[in-house]
Amino acid sequence: MAAAVTAALAVAVPAVLAAAGVRLWWLLGLGVVVAAVGGVFTPGLADSYRRARERGEDSGRALVRDSVLRRVREITDPVLDLGVHPSRHAEPLGAAAGRLDAAGSSDRVPPYVPRDIHDRLVELLAAGGFVLLVGESMAGKSRAAYEAMRAALSDHTLIAPRSKSVPADAIERAARLPRCVLWLDNTERFLGSDGLTSTNVARLIGGSGHHRVVLATLRSAEMARYTDTAHPDTTDTAEARNVLEQATQLRLRRPLTSAERERALTRAWDQRIADALDHADEYGLAEYLAAGPELLNDWENAWEAGHPRAAALIAAAVDCRRAGLTRPLPRTLLESLHERYLARRGGNRLGPEPLDEAWAWAMHPRRATTALIRPSTDPDSEPAAVEVFDYLVDATQQDATPDNCVPEQTLTTALTQGDATEAGQIGAIAYDYGHYELAARAFERAHALISADLGPEHPSVLTYRSNRVVILGELGRFEEAETEARAVLEMRTRALGPEHLDTLASRSILASALYGCGEYAQAETAGRAALEAFTRTLGADHVDTLTTHSLLAATLREQGRLEEAKAEYTKVLDARTRVQGADHPHTLASRYGLGTTLEFLGQYREAEAELRVALQGLARALGPEHPRTIIARGLLANALKGLGRLEEAEAEMRAALDVQTRLLGPEHPNVLQSHTNLGILLRRLERYGEAEAEARIALEGRTRVLGTAHPETAISREILASVLRYQGRNDEADRVVG
Repeated sequence: MAAAVTAALAVAVPAVLAAAGVRLWWLLGLGVVVAAVGGVFTPGLADSYRRARERGEDSGRALVRDSVLRRVREITDPVLDLGVHPSRHAEPLGAAAGRLDAAGSSDRVPPYVPRDIHDRLVELLAAGGFVLLVGESMAGKSRAAYEAMRAALSDHTLIAPRSKSVPADAIERAARLPRCVLWLDNTERFLGSDGLTSTNVARLIGGSGHHRVVLATLRSAEMARYTDTAHPDTTDTAEARNVLEQATQLRLRRPLTSAERERALTRAWDQRIADALDHADEYGLAEYLAAGPELLNDWENAWEAGHPRAAALIAAAVDCRRAGLTRPLPRTLLESLHERYLARRGGNRLGPEPLDEAWAWAMHPRRATTALIRPSTDPDSEPAAVEVFDYLVDATQQDATPDNCVPEQTLTTALTQGDATEAGQIGAIAYDYGHYELAARAFERAHALISADLGPEHPSVLTYRSNRVVILGELGRFEEAETEARAVLEMRTRALGPEHLDTLASRSILASALYGCGEYAQAETAGRAALEAFTRTLGADHVDTLTTHSLLAATLREQGRLEEAKAEYTKVLDARTRVQGADHPHTLASRYGLGTTLEFLGQYREAEAELRVALQGLARALGPEHPRTIIARGLLANALKGLGRLEEAEAEMRAALDVQTRLLGPEHPNVLQSHTNLGILLRRLERYGEAEAEARIALEGRTRVLGTAHPETAISREILASVLRYQGRNDEADRVVG
């Protein structure tokens, strides 16, 4: 909040020191801005049945149509039935010509090279339960799962749903079978309130007198959405984590180990295996066999090799997946988006081919494996819907930087296509990127789509509503945020109990809303209660505990208790550095919280050092124009002012103000704070007319946005009055404060 109110003011207000503009930033670690995918079995199943009836079919017929439903031993084409990637063609060598792998034709898949996890995977499947293989695209997850399943469960009934609309029905069918395997390749497609939930998984594999298995795969990039703390605002949810935590997880690495290479050598009679071994130092076996690197190279070369429009269609499809759309993509969606990608690379200068030719090139199978874009096999998708080669998605995401994040226009357009789960994913990503208005719309859409089916107090519905509370704070709508926070807290307490983690998160969110409203003492009380509960439940070093601890430090600073605030910020910074790393945005937030507190204490050199580290780190992690990076830039300008480097401080303040106004609008509280800071600096430079103009902008805006009673509005009145008094306009100054 008001980061620049310091002892340099002629009329100091030490009791209402302001809060550094960190509006709800501490909530990033709390797991609140998430795409809710939770649910319970009964509502999800009812919804799935409802959609089946709308298609004119009962759920049983839909399941048969939309799934593979056979004995495991009857599956002889894992490419067609289970999504195993086909291999490039090659002629078998010498006397081995014509030899078939047990999985099927040597044309479709090469001989299987048992992975190091094979025996353990077979053992787990034989024991029953939920087994999840996690690895990068083209690591060989699906093939390894298929081969282990054939070895351990050949007589089991296999249920392999192809669309998101039938997992609940599939689980219902599987729960009536004594021996079955539920196959979920690319599990992210099935997570959702009407799909895979912790409740229906437990129902399927729990109990005795049966042998049921859930066998699933998940790409590492998708797992990171739910569990990775290396990046802010991942799209993980409590319910999705609950689902994944029910599984025994096995990691499969893309490169072959030395033992796996030895086993591959015994199968080098197949030319594809022999060729893959020649490239094993650079590529994984499955990666090379599926021609992943070559297809990626084809896409990259297409921009300048006569197929730029096709390359743009592929780029749009990749970014739609990165945005959170997991279902097949309508061709019309990609056509509406691709022109922007084409324009960014040069537009007509590239000589783009006709649209029909672009589609034909993008969808042409390459190297006898797959196409860059291929027709969807999901029975629920539009007739012309397509899927993009997931290797391209992973490769793009691994190279992601703030400069090549998913464009806001793509997120906005994708939102119109998303279901509740996908809308929540888009909202979380928009929040990550600092697109707060878009994030608010996404969470509102997710809430609207899911609340009609699940009811207003369902945990998933409350998650979306809670997400919106956080966004309201980012938008400066604090009173609305407080009202919503109280409502969600009341419902969560009633539905989940006072000690549930979601309830504790709501307590911290309410404390944040009170902070935004200027109710610092109340915010401290609520924050301390939440911190005590988080510490007792999760431990002092848990990221949620540290997030709430950071909020407490901010409330102490607001009340002028600077030494206490410094001590708490130091504890949080040390813990976050140890737990999350020095370059994590949460750690950097704690660093600039400490830096601002040092500034208020008059320790300007120490403050500058902390704030420079925070600014440089946030610029790398989030980009130089992310709203949070700009906050750090403005805070550094304040420290420079304290050091007497006034011209340098003014340049930084004006640059930050220009970007903030463009990103957030002229009356966002952070923008009004920047006007306040600039006014104080101009007053010190004795440019009283300019200082008065900035102070009036801040006072009038704060009065409209925050109200006359807000502490920041009172500070603005004092600042304007001080500027007027420097000009000898004492009567006018008295009227401002009186």
